[in-house]
Amino acid sequence: MTAGAESLTVPQVMARLQLGRSAVYDLLRTRQLASITLGRARRIPAHALTDFIRARLEQEAAA
Repeated sequence: MTAGAESLTVPQVMARLQLGRSAVYDLLRTRQLASITLGRARRIPAHALTDFIRARLEQEAAA
C-alpha cells in the first residue's frame, strides 16, 4: 500500500457493501476482495474495494 492510501476495516466494508461479517470474510477468503494483514488486523485497501465493485458491475453488465 502506498503512503496515504486509505485502508478500510472489515466493519467499514460491511457498511459500504451492506453485507454481513461472514459474507465479507468469504470474499476475503476466496480472494475476490484483496486485503492485507497487519498483525492480527485485517485491512482492505480502498482501491481494492473499488476494483471489486467495478468488476462485479462489469460481470452484471455482461450477463
